[in-house]
Amino acid sequence: MASETLPASAVLAEITAMLVEIVGDEYLLADEVTPATTFNEDLALESIEFVALAELLHQRYGDGVDLMGFLAEKDMEEVLAMSVGDLVEHIALSTSRTAPRSASLSTSLPAAG
Repeated sequence: MASETLPASAVLAEITAMLVEIVGDEYLLADEVTPATTFNEDLALESIEFVALAELLHQRYGDGVDLMGFLAEKDMEEVLAMSVGDLVEHIALSTSRTAPRSASLSTSLPAAG
């Protein structure tokens, strides 16, 4: 099952690219983002930027990664303290849980048709 989990470094690189796309490279350099980077204090993301990030995450990872659902499970202090590493971990766990289901679903669809 470990082989189905995306490497944290790959997820971090993808999130960083999304953040640069959202806020612009004049405000954020890709090498400034680490797992310890916080969305509130370090990046000062606005709520509309979280929505844009959620859309990009959905486009890239599908329904298995629900940023708004992930945030809804947290209290305000946890949301304010959330780091890029927390999101990387959430994505890695979410994609490892959904990968086997989507693989079995795709193999069962042609047989049913």
